[in-house]
Amino acid sequence: MEYFVNCNTSTLAPYNTPLDEVRVAHLYRRLGFSASVQTVNAGIGQSAISLVDNLVDQAIAATLIPPPEWADWTDANYPADDEQAGQMRRTQLREYSTSYGNALLDNNLLDRMSFFWSNHFVTQLEVYNCNQFLYYYINCLQRNALGNFKTLTSEVGLTSAMLYYLDGARNRGNNPNENYARELYELFTMGEGNNYTEQDIIETAKALSGYTERGEEGCTQVTFDPTEFNTDNKTIFGQTGNWGYDDVINILFNERANETAWFICKKLYEFFVHPDSTDEEGNGIAPQIIDGMAQTFISSGFEIAPVIRQLLKSQHFFDETAIGVIIKSPFDLYFNLLKETSFSYDDTTVLNMIDSASLIGQELFNPPEVEGWQRDRQWINTNFMIGRWLTTEVFLERFFQNDPEQFRNLAMDAVGPADSNTSNPEIVVRALVNKFTPKGLLTDADFDRAMDAFKIDDVPEDYYSPDYYPGGTGQWMLQFAEESPTQIYILLRHLSREPEFQLK
Repeated sequence: MEYFVNCNTSTLAPYNTPLDEVRVAHLYRRLGFSASVQTVNAGIGQSAISLVDNLVDQAIAATLIPPPEWADWTDANYPADDEQAGQMRRTQLREYSTSYGNALLDNNLLDRMSFFWSNHFVTQLEVYNCNQFLYYYINCLQRNALGNFKTLTSEVGLTSAMLYYLDGARNRGNNPNENYARELYELFTMGEGNNYTEQDIIETAKALSGYTERGEEGCTQVTFDPTEFNTDNKTIFGQTGNWGYDDVINILFNERANETAWFICKKLYEFFVHPDSTDEEGNGIAPQIIDGMAQTFISSGFEIAPVIRQLLKSQHFFDETAIGVIIKSPFDLYFNLLKETSFSYDDTTVLNMIDSASLIGQELFNPPEVEGWQRDRQWINTNFMIGRWLTTEVFLERFFQNDPEQFRNLAMDAVGPADSNTSNPEIVVRALVNKFTPKGLLTDADFDRAMDAFKIDDVPEDYYSPDYYPGGTGQWMLQFAEESPTQIYILLRHLSREPEFQLK
């Protein structure tokens, strides 16, 4: 696949042209996990300002996953029998995974952002291995997903998931562990080597010490033990005092605001707009866009929502060159399909999609390393590509077996009321191609192959309308033809293997 070069020259000025179908669909693909035909149609003609504000407001007001009954359990609450306890833990995890999967589907921007932060403030469930820690970690990301980044940074560092994952729970005053201090600066706030020293890391580790009380039972939430805190004076970014955890956060955001704002806004830019913020020579307008975002970030006191509003309303975000240039993650691949088709699904479907994502490189709650999934081009290689095709076809086949008529309904929604009973196959194919690819197929030959997939042998070509086939009888009609669901199913299988289908 030829990689896209970021040649977007538009600015952060608001996009004032009424939104067309392509740009509404673009917004929903980036802001959440895409949207149905009806949702996209409802956005056509709206202003970017009003639509984005409404979607951000909805995300801020969205309901969080409620605490499961086991949220505050410890190992003492599980059966003494290891096999029974293991089975109970696995059941809890699958239930919670399903709840989070449904939140990703239902909450649009809120959980698009909580998922983003889980790949920024990375932990791995397989390391700390406590469902209770997982719940409070995700809850922290949900609560702060569009809130204050300083607050998020402070709170996530004290989750038991993070304290175990990066050894904060072993950071004793007389024997400091530097793992979290290093990642706090290198990966979570400023970026590698960006205006901090090894001595800053050492001193910060001392200031973060003391969160080591782990209780007598496994999976007890970690708390502060003042006897394990380093009470020496520490010098961090030139500031000296008997600093503790809160002081570190305050000093970081006071003394390194510019570095932190730039680093986080760059990640947001590459997540929402384009995976490359500069070309190989460091050219391009993206650094100016990131500068503008960083200024907003700092002036708002590190509030996340104003930066998101600014970016998603901008001419830069809606520029033609920003559309369809990000490779879908495994979760995008499956969840976009659910949202775009509006096919019926249940918790089993959601869990199956989560399991399938793990097979092609994205295991929920277990990014591969502390740097997280590198996204975009990481998702495409020979094995993963074949896996993406085959698993998508499996889900399409299940949807078809469950209810073939929902494929007809999808096509009728896509073509619109005026063409719901069309006898012209090109109208149907073009509407579905436009629905499932950001900017259509690359060439006319690609579209012709899509047409060939749709026109199955069971329907003679002269059954189509005369405006498609000279002398056609119009006996085939989308709304009534027995073959329509099968044709749409076969077309979607064909499209799912097209390169453009892999983009958002």
